[in-house]
Amino acid sequence: MVPTPIAQPAHTPSLTDLDNQLSQRFIELDPGGYFLVYLEVEKGLICAKHFTNVINDKGLACDPETGEPLACQGGEPRQSTHVYTGRTAKELCIAVFEVSDRPCPVTRMDHAAYLGREFVRAELALVAGQEYVQD
Repeated sequence: MVPTPIAQPAHTPSLTDLDNQLSQRFIELDPGGYFLVYLEVEKGLICAKHFTNVINDKGLACDPETGEPLACQGGEPRQSTHVYTGRTAKELCIAVFEVSDRPCPVTRMDHAAYLGREFVRAELALVAGQEYVQD
């Protein structure tokens, strides 16, 4: 017997639409910094480069050295403070949040939750041999 799919009401957005809509909400930036998440496919690794920043009075991330707002695209390459790696999302989370040789670079719970979701997305892409683009 094949299960009958559960129909959604016409006004209910698809899960993809809901995710896209939620990605557009305002979030406060983490004063602890930000991460660029990427894959090193040939090594089988999920990587997360951590960068420091300062949040100005307008809520913009700024370069700690110059005080200038950071460009979302382009601009001068910045030096990361650390590169975290893991073969799975769990291993990467442990490296970022639980290894005690340095202070945890994440100071906001919503940022921690976001990183966990991104690490899982990256792991799924790595396992499936698909391209990964950070949300």
